[in-house]
Amino acid sequence: MNQLNRLHAIWNPHVYHGWGKTKKYFEGWYYKIVTKDQNNAFAIIPGIAMDENANKQSFIQVLDGKNHEAIYHKFDADIFMPTPKKHHLSIGNNIFTYDKIYLDLPNLKGQLVFKNQYPWSNTFFSPGIMGPYSFIPFMECYHGILSMNHTISGIINHNGIDISFDGGRGYMEKDWGHSFPKAYIWMQSNHFSRPNISIKSSIAIIPWLKSSFIGHIAGILIDDQLIEFTTYNGTKVNSCEITKKNVIIEMENKSYKLNINAYREKATTLAAPISGFMNGRIDESMNAKINVKLFNKKTKQIILEDIGYSAGIEVAGEYKLLVK
Repeated sequence: MNQLNRLHAIWNPHVYHGWGKTKKYFEGWYYKIVTKDQNNAFAIIPGIAMDENANKQSFIQVLDGKNHEAIYHKFDADIFMPTPKKHHLSIGNNIFTYDKIYLDLPNLKGQLVFKNQYPWSNTFFSPGIMGPYSFIPFMECYHGILSMNHTISGIINHNGIDISFDGGRGYMEKDWGHSFPKAYIWMQSNHFSRPNISIKSSIAIIPWLKSSFIGHIAGILIDDQLIEFTTYNGTKVNSCEITKKNVIIEMENKSYKLNINAYREKATTLAAPISGFMNGRIDESMNAKINVKLFNKKTKQIILEDIGYSAGIEVAGEYKLLVK
């Protein structure tokens, strides 16, 4: 049964992948939620962690992006309850699904509903954002985009104050494996001048057999079109510059050229997986901005030139290895 559930999960990145896993494994979902006025932004991260000695814990990590605060709520692994073949996860009284979350934490309570989700493309030979790498059994870290952009409704009580998320916007992704890459850049925003625009981009060191390579994934959602830039669709990174204030990237595929200038802001420290357990540390900002320019090489036209706000940005590990 565990093998069938894992096989089903290959083509369904949103569901739990860790059936039968007992050690050196983590899995976590990332819910980014931002209010309509962008005055409140949180990342809610539920998950499971197992170290090399089979010690286990479940967790819900909460990042308050505007106040630069992070809380790691630790739970017994026994109350981590995923559901086979669909994304319905409970950790105690907290429930996480594809279209809603229910929170019952000491400082965060309430329910949010998500609608009009837009996932990454998914085909038989290219299931989700990992593409053909989804079938490789020895990857350090797997990644999934559950929704590039969606609407939010509902209220959350944070430290005794009710916060309405009606009209807000959200983003969902997840990671699973045993460790985050030793060097990576990640950024995301869906707060542009129009509500139907979203960007996600990442570049990372990917271990491969006894060597490694630099992998890259980016997507621009404009209206109902997702333009994908990936290692496996022939995209190349022309340049990557990282400073204390900016991350500047240029990449292109056969049809489009993408220029990104991300403006880094004050970041907050989060727990991250190393060999399955959450002993690592990364810094994430949720108050950055991303200047995006998208150029159609065939028509010689600029399709998008805009700035995304309330952006999440992480620059982690030995990031100088990514500079090009």
